[in-house]
Amino acid sequence: MMTKTIAGLALLAGLGFVAPVLATELKVQSFNIWGGGANEGKSVDETVTVLKAVGADIIGIQETRLEADPCTADVCPAVGTSVAKAIADALGYYYVDQTATNDALWANAILSRFPIGPMTPNGLGVSVEVEGRKVEVFNIHLDDSPYQPYQLTHIPYGDSPFLKTEDEAVAAATATRGKALDLLEADMKATGDADLMLVFGDFNEPSDLDWTDATAAKGTHPIKVAFPTTRRIESWGFVDMFRAVFPDPVAKPGFTWTPTTADTDPEDHHDRIDFTFGRAAALKVLEAGIVGEKMPEADIVVTPWPSDHRSSYARLAF
Repeated sequence: MMTKTIAGLALLAGLGFVAPVLATELKVQSFNIWGGGANEGKSVDETVTVLKAVGADIIGIQETRLEADPCTADVCPAVGTSVAKAIADALGYYYVDQTATNDALWANAILSRFPIGPMTPNGLGVSVEVEGRKVEVFNIHLDDSPYQPYQLTHIPYGDSPFLKTEDEAVAAATATRGKALDLLEADMKATGDADLMLVFGDFNEPSDLDWTDATAAKGTHPIKVAFPTTRRIESWGFVDMFRAVFPDPVAKPGFTWTPTTADTDPEDHHDRIDFTFGRAAALKVLEAGIVGEKMPEADIVVTPWPSDHRSSYARLAF
């Protein structure tokens, strides 16, 4: 729930003292909902249950429509009707479907407890006014092919070649998702100043904060890779809110991909690819975590679980 907390010392007005400075508190969430569960034949009610368990004020969802049949690594258009309205109605929230066709979107929507304002030129974000403060919300879903974690672990996925080095992985990731980041940067510049900027999304690329020397030494990931998508967003002043609370990727991997396979499955590689980023002059991350089907992978457990991704959430003040 959104609340107001006193961030400065309140002094009496009329005696020449400054008024109290109030910080706005928000809870936010990013969730790839896998067609609202419909790709697995599940009711959208299960997705709504996940969102209610977190109670976020602003939510970015991805995959509001079904995957095509057939769906391959190279070709998988969205089909059918978006479930965003049904979810928003169940929550009593405002919503907007992100219907632009570009490299940064695949069946996305933004839901908000607060009224939603204008959309950015490339359709990646919207303005939300939260008690007189401007919040810009961006929600992206990036290309999953070629998928560098599979390329580096020699798991076949489409026609993607296998990779061996960090430089190869960074180059492949930049080629795959760099144009989408250009669109995001352009939309951010078009919005002007804001009290808070948020970026949600299924990046289909891990974090540079996760593929480290330490996680490579443990065997969590095969090598260190400074993945470029998260690194570029961080260079704009954004904070990976999960890693702000859990800075050690060895102790707290936070895997969001995937609850559908065991972590020992030789045909998969578990990773954190779903993110909540925030930027504000006085951003404080108060809480963060993963929502999923069981502990220890999830901090909030919901069963049955409707998606092939776990969800990321955070509580912040700004």
